[in-house]
Amino acid sequence: MGDVLALVSACCFGTTHFVNGLLARRAHGVTVALYAQLGGTLLSVPVALAAGHGVPGVTSLGWGALSGLGTGVGVAFLYRAVHKGAMSVVVPVTDVTADALPVLVGLTALGERPTPLSLTGVAATLPALWLVSRGPGTGGRPEPGSRGLPAVADALVAGAGFAVQFLAMARIPADAGLWPVVLSRVASVVVVGCLLVRQRAPWTLPPRLTLPAVAAGAVGTVAILLYLYATRQQLMSVATVLTSLYVAIPVLLAVIFLNERTTPRQTTGLLCAGVAIVLIALA
Repeated sequence: MGDVLALVSACCFGTTHFVNGLLARRAHGVTVALYAQLGGTLLSVPVALAAGHGVPGVTSLGWGALSGLGTGVGVAFLYRAVHKGAMSVVVPVTDVTADALPVLVGLTALGERPTPLSLTGVAATLPALWLVSRGPGTGGRPEPGSRGLPAVADALVAGAGFAVQFLAMARIPADAGLWPVVLSRVASVVVVGCLLVRQRAPWTLPPRLTLPAVAAGAVGTVAILLYLYATRQQLMSVATVLTSLYVAIPVLLAVIFLNERTTPRQTTGLLCAGVAIVLIALA
């Protein structure tokens, strides 16, 4: 069941980043991130109330706040990178960084020991993530007029932020309820707001972009909740790898809604991702 939750989480993350990635090409990426996190926060409060539980301990709230710090940095720098660089470069750099760090921590610091079959599946996701993210004709170079190196630097920071998000969220105990998730959402809004002030980005979005950003942020909260429950039924390193397969979702959505065609490399990556999922599920 943990595998299924992680894969559904990946679908939600992929949808969120697809929608907000498109919005970030029409508005400042950090502003898009702010409205997305506000939307996620609005959803998290009634969900936490419905889930019940009392006031969680300080440690649980601390992990939630740390997760929100990672989320805020991750989304702000990801959408800023998408705004000024090629998505085919930004996405794989962000995703592989966010994927690799939690796996390394799980194996070295937390003593997690996936089965050999599961480890093979984890290893298969790395080329899958990279190949799926390769856009037609980019060859790994930025789009004309974009600033490749700064975009890649932002993508690395975003990946580190998402890695912190995954690691901290997985440390929240099952009896803490969902209030740490609410604190995580609030913390992400504060972080993005600070970055918005620092970068002197606009505080408002055009009306036609506001609702999609808020709705996509709410889907992002659903993704976080599913990932949290997945880590309680599966090794954190495996749940993180499966969730990181969200990178395939924007490709599929682009094919369906934007009439884009997949390249042979992307098709190979999707097949590789399918093999990885099967190997991890069998383990």
